[in-house]
Amino acid sequence: MSILRTGLLAASLVITGFTPTSFAESNTALNEVIAARSDDDKARDGDRHPKETLEFFQVEPGMTVAEGLPGGGWYTRILANYLGGDGTLYGVDYADRLWPMLSFATPEWIAGRIAATEKFPATVASYTDNGISARGFTFETVPAEVEGTVDRVLLIRTLHNLNRFEQKAGMRSEALAAVYAMLKEDGMVGVVQHRAPETAELNGTDGSRGYLNETAVILMFEEAGFQLAGDSNINANPLDQPSGAEVVWRLPPSLRGSKENTKERDALIAVGESDRMTLLFRKAIK
Repeated sequence: MSILRTGLLAASLVITGFTPTSFAESNTALNEVIAARSDDDKARDGDRHPKETLEFFQVEPGMTVAEGLPGGGWYTRILANYLGGDGTLYGVDYADRLWPMLSFATPEWIAGRIAATEKFPATVASYTDNGISARGFTFETVPAEVEGTVDRVLLIRTLHNLNRFEQKAGMRSEALAAVYAMLKEDGMVGVVQHRAPETAELNGTDGSRGYLNETAVILMFEEAGFQLAGDSNINANPLDQPSGAEVVWRLPPSLRGSKENTKERDALIAVGESDRMTLLFRKAIK
């Protein structure tokens, strides 16, 4: 980590009012939530580092948090129980018009994704009975009453498709504008994203292979009105060195294209999940 970014991180930990007492209390609560999960969920902790990641993003119980692309609910199950009954959790999906742009999407699959947004409160209720408030919407349909109320927006492996369809449909710009609008004046965005090697050709880092260039991600957030508050190597994996044609889904857990080749599959399992940037941005007041 550079001296500059180390300094930014140190500053971000000081100016948010994250006191030692509140940190210790939330840390204990987070430990308990993570320890109480299923073995299947825990099996990926070595690659996803949820405790360290949420601590870095300074997420505390009682906050209002928006989770981008909640998907299968791996992080949702942690957040719903960790934020507690005084917290609020929003599930924010891609705009409905993005799903058909994915080449593998069938009408049935698209319908399921759209329905999952509306069902998000029921999904959260199936993960906890603590009474947390929950609501689902898309980056294109953020309710007016949500604007200016969110403490943290978490974009965990969410950006690649938004960036992939930026030129075609303005998806990234729309989403980052929605994120900016949702956040309180002191709100922050936590980003975890598959990271391309800095030496990779930029035409291979548009998101179509799952990877993005870290410098480009920082720039896109700055252009959208955010300031970099810190970065971390929590989710780094130097063993992941994709060639210009390799997709992130060749790695666990997808193992796309190698399931019938034991030797190749074992080699990819040894690599582990993708190399990921972990960035924290603060909403800049315009």
